[in-house]
Amino acid sequence: MTKYAAYGTTFGPTGGTVVAQVRSINGPGLSLDTEDVTTHDSTSAWEQVVATILRSGTMTLDLVYDPANATHKNAGVGLIAIMVGRATDGFTLTFPDSTAWVFDAYVTGFEPSAPHDGALTATVTLKLTGAPTIA
Repeated sequence: MTKYAAYGTTFGPTGGTVVAQVRSINGPGLSLDTEDVTTHDSTSAWEQVVATILRSGTMTLDLVYDPANATHKNAGVGLIAIMVGRATDGFTLTFPDSTAWVFDAYVTGFEPSAPHDGALTATVTLKLTGAPTIA
């Protein structure tokens, strides 16, 4: 079985500039909801479920934050600007083997952190909408 290092994974607006200085990427967490349809006359004592809705989940990016970086700031194509614009944008998550997940998402959070003894960082949260394309 082939194994891959995560180093080199990229994320950014589809067809745009890759987001700079990303330390880690978590998600998106895809899931399937189910609904219990067990009845009193079910043939066994085991619960029965049906699949209902697919959830596209959320993802987070941890950045070394540069307020002047075009992919971070509140202007143009920066993540803060995308969030303030309150519109979905197309994004691509590309793994080192060139597998890509393409999806629409809202940037729902941008939280900087400035510890007195550490680097300026930020956590960015995105909420996917619709079906991702996994190729």
